[in-house]
Amino acid sequence: MGGPPRVANLLLSRRYVNPDSSGKSDQRPLSWAAENGHEGIVKLLLERKDVSPDSPDLWSGQTPLLRAAGNGHEGVVKLLLQRNDVNLNTPDTINGQTPFSWAAENGREGIVKLLLERKEVNPDAPDISFSRTPLSRAAGNGHEGVVKLLLQRNDVNPDTPDTIHGQTPLSWAARNGHEGIVKLLLGRGDVNPHTPDTAYGRTPLLWASRNGHERTVKLLLESRDVNPNTPDTEYGQTPLGWAAENGHDGVVKLLLGRTDVNPNILDAQYGQTPVSLAAENGHDGVVKLLLERKDAVFASGQVGPQIACRLSVRPGQVRMRQTWAL
Repeated sequence: MGGPPRVANLLLSRRYVNPDSSGKSDQRPLSWAAENGHEGIVKLLLERKDVSPDSPDLWSGQTPLLRAAGNGHEGVVKLLLQRNDVNLNTPDTINGQTPFSWAAENGREGIVKLLLERKEVNPDAPDISFSRTPLSRAAGNGHEGVVKLLLQRNDVNPDTPDTIHGQTPLSWAARNGHEGIVKLLLGRGDVNPHTPDTAYGRTPLLWASRNGHERTVKLLLESRDVNPNTPDTEYGQTPLGWAAENGHDGVVKLLLGRTDVNPNILDAQYGQTPVSLAAENGHDGVVKLLLERKDAVFASGQVGPQIACRLSVRPGQVRMRQTWAL
């Protein structure tokens, strides 16, 4: 159905053509036209009584409305919304996401606005597989415009965690470094900036520190309710420990700028300090930053002013012992 409407019209005039058949594919002609934004063909098919406007695909369970919404085809969505026989909340069978959820996840602001105008659309409905709300998906993918639209609603809970990792929208936004969204969520009085996920026990600050998102870390550190020393439950590592291990110099600087950050908290798995984690992974710059703190220690108990040794082993390469001194 990728041709122009006149070709489709010619085919539809043939008696032997079934306009609602999926053939060898799991998608019907209307589904293909909706997915690819062919408004003219969608109009032709919707005029037919023998075409079901709400039939889901056989494999994915995605309706024509869902495919159009997820792919940002606003004109097609408008056509389908004019029908009384189209269910706006039908989820797919992959993740159990509705058309609204897909539009939010993919940042389709125009379609999100259209669907929010419909009373039958629940803007806070979680998907079936992971219990991620539309806000969670939009926040995790960095769609600031969609997040703003959702936060204007009184029927959207901005702090609902999913069930796969137990992450809130703020946690997802911090994890992926979407500072604009982090700022929006931190501006809410009903969002807890220090909620750890349930899978790893990582706070938004820890996720941002671990992944090297400096601006997000800075925003979170400005919040009074954030404890910069809270370790995760998987390895018992603090935000500083993760930033040091992964070589995020900028984040380490920000954390060390706090007087309430303890640079010597041992991880629970191997008993290593941030200094030893940085040294083991060859992050020379981070080691230097940490050793500028006179109270920073290696796991062996050696402090900054003393000489500290490290042995860094990498795939195919063994680096000689090197000494550090301040």
